[in-house]
Amino acid sequence: MATLLYITVNSKPEYLSTSKTVGRIFINKYKELHPDDIIEELDLYTDDIPRVNYKIFTSRATLVSGEDYEQLSDEEKNQANQIKQLCDQFLRADKYVIAAPMWNVFFPSMLKQYLDCIIQNGKVIEIDTKNNKVEGLLNDKKRKMIYIQSSGANIPFFLSTKMNHGTNYLHDIFKFLGISKFYKILVEGVDEKSTGKEKAIKHATEDIEDMIEFF
Repeated sequence: MATLLYITVNSKPEYLSTSKTVGRIFINKYKELHPDDIIEELDLYTDDIPRVNYKIFTSRATLVSGEDYEQLSDEEKNQANQIKQLCDQFLRADKYVIAAPMWNVFFPSMLKQYLDCIIQNGKVIEIDTKNNKVEGLLNDKKRKMIYIQSSGANIPFFLSTKMNHGTNYLHDIFKFLGISKFYKILVEGVDEKSTGKEKAIKHATEDIEDMIEFF
């Protein structure tokens, strides 16, 4: 039995969001294939994702503890606890599905805010200050990730590396952290007359059928 963490990154409700619509199609099909797996859902626009506050970190990626924690205000303690819970939830999972739109050739800022919370020293990374080295710790078990990205335009393959900055960033950061199996589903041409939302979702659903068997 595996745990899948489904993360959505869009302020729109699901029926208005192409990325969330495709994400739900994926999750529903996954449930059919793996009825005993645990699925946890996290909406970065409705769930409370704290901003990184220097007062609750002893260094950039290390949460305060012990006496330093006790000196925090109640609000700061709540922030620290929320960040710890988000990181622990991420670490519990074996599989990840992130659904987000392309905004300004990247992804919405809430996803970066979330990553800044969960990438913690001693849990997700190991910072070796003596040897000036940082190492990812997510290779402790087999983990997989699928990134579902919607975009208004169809992006030609030869421009993909220049335009899909969000996809490329997530691939690179999670590979560094230790997740070697990274897949993507690009829901493109949502706003183009030649494709449109319905056809883009149909193409994405076909991609889901191709990859869900081995996810």
